[in-house]
Order: sequence, then C-alpha cells, then structure tokens
Amino acid sequence: MQNNDRPLVVAAEGPVLDEIQRLAAAVGCDADQVADLEAARGRWTEAPLVLVDDAVAGAAAGLPKRDDVLLVCAGKPPPSAWRRAFVLGAEDVVALPDTDGVLVTALADVAEGPSPQRGRVLAVVGGRGGAGASVLAAAVALGVAKSGGDALLVDCDSLGGGIDLVLGAELEGGLRWPELRVQAGRVSMAALDDALPGIDHGAGRLAVLSCDRDGPGPAPDAVAAVVAAGTRAGRVVVCDLPREPGPSGDQVLRLADLVVLVVPAELRACVAASRVLANLGDSRGRVRVLARGPSLDGLTGRDVADAVGAPLLGWLRPDRRLAKALERGSFNPRRRSSLGAATRAVLDELHAA
Repeated sequence: MQNNDRPLVVAAEGPVLDEIQRLAAAVGCDADQVADLEAARGRWTEAPLVLVDDAVAGAAAGLPKRDDVLLVCAGKPPPSAWRRAFVLGAEDVVALPDTDGVLVTALADVAEGPSPQRGRVLAVVGGRGGAGASVLAAAVALGVAKSGGDALLVDCDSLGGGIDLVLGAELEGGLRWPELRVQAGRVSMAALDDALPGIDHGAGRLAVLSCDRDGPGPAPDAVAAVVAAGTRAGRVVVCDLPREPGPSGDQVLRLADLVVLVVPAELRACVAASRVLANLGDSRGRVRVLARGPSLDGLTGRDVADAVGAPLLGWLRPDRRLAKALERGSFNPRRRSSLGAATRAVLDELHAA
C-alpha cells in the first residue's frame, strides 16, 4: 500500500496499539503509526482512516474535522471518552476487545481499496401490491452481472417473501437479513461477498442480500452500511423497497440516484401510486414511472405517468412466459424481451442520473 492509502494509527506503546497492529495484520492492512496527535498533523487529512488511542486523545486542538476517525480504548469506555470523541470528531468509540469487529471491518475496507468510481444506487418501488417491483429489481441486478459488471441486490421488504425466491436462489447458502449483523454502521464489500449468496455470469457477479421467510427486516443503520459498502466498491446497488418505505427504506431513498415506481396501467393503481409517490419525500424529484401493461381501459404510459405525477421511463409489456419462469425458479429474462428492454432503460437512466 502507498503511504497515502495507509490508515493512520495515533497511539503510544501499549495494549491498544498492540491490538490494532494485530487486527491490521490479520486483514493485510499496512498502517502508519505515530505516538500522539501533534505528530499526526502531517497525515491527519490525507489518511483514509484514523484510529486514535483514547489515552492520547486529550490534545486535539487545531485538528480539522474529518470523516473516518475512530477513538479506540481498552475495555468499557468511560464517559470522558465520549467527550473526547466529540471534540475529536470521531464517528464512534471502539472498546477492545468487545467491539474489535468494528476495527476489522474498517481496516479491511481500507485494505480492499475504494473503487475509483462511486457505485450507483437504484431504488425500486411498487405503485400497488403485486406491481412487479421485485421482479424488476432482480432483473436489473441480474442484467448488470450478465453484462460483466458487479451488482448488489438488497431486499428491504420483510413482508415480500424474500427476493431470493425471484431468482430461484432460496436454497443457496449464505446470510439473509435476520442473520446479518452490521456493527458501527460500517461493513466491507469483501466481507459481504464472502457472506452472501452470489450468482456469477462470466466476469460479472451478483451478490444477493434477501429477507428470509420469517424474522425481522433490516435495521436502518444496517441498510445504510450495506448500500455504502456497495457504492464504495463501485457496484450497482439495487434496492427493492416496500410501498411504505419506513426508516430503512428512507435510508435507501436518501442515497438513491434513481427511484423507479412500477405502476400497472389501471386507474386504481395510478391512484395508489400517487399516494406512494407522496410518501417518497425529498427523493420525489428522482422518481421515474415504469408503466406495466396490459391496460383494459386503454391507458397509455403517458397517461399513467401523468396520473401519478412523475416522468415516464418506459412501458413494460406483459409476458406470459415470465410468470412460468418465476414459478419454476428459472428466472433469466431474455435480452429481447420487454423486461430486458426495461432493464436497459433503467440502467441507462441510472447512469445518466
């Protein structure tokens, strides 16, 4: 690792420094070490991560505020440690050895190296129940992998039955949301790739984080950490949201570059979708409507978008073979199908956002 890529450890000789060095070695992360904050000034702003021993954190005057600073202490943090963390601008206080997993993921993330290009975040929402949002989300994520890219598909709808069922991957080993634990709001994409079910297509890969058939859905901080891991790694992150996003969905909407609202071409669906749109808060300006046929009332895609109150992205024709493929667990949309065309339209809009 080049000097500018190395974490900075601010610690005197002692158990905290020994433990940080041990954890850094375990994940293959080289770190620079200085004894106090005065000696840290030269690399304070350029280091990708700064770990500060609580024992030397009392003299932070004049250091600029920055992201990715952790205060580390041996044992349970005293109240004074939290005050020092606030003055220092630290994101969290890490107590060793109880929360050493926080340091492992932070160091591993640095060793992994961020992608030179930030990943993109897509949120998919149904305008009404059964609109096909989960199918579209799975198709887009799978399309990224089939084109040679890397995608992360995140299921945020705990009542949806699990998006792994759409992909026919419900029997694949790996963690689902009730089992995944994210500490301190940070996780590395390498750790997620190791833990989650995955689908390979040549050079492309799709990692799937699904809800399970029982248990709670994701917590808001966990969703934010997973999405951030994907974007740092340059992935296309596709999130399947419930119609009432809740705190976890709100985290996705805050980070989303594009929100696609899937709306069947029916009057009731348009009315329902307009209510969904109203609940999307500040992300409403990033919403596009994908209208889904058939329309028994002769509604066009433009009619649907105008009724909902958001720009039209495209029209999705019905496909009888798709329902059979989903039931058989053989979901693999053809490029020339209507779903394949919709997938390309979504990705073009996402990359242009």
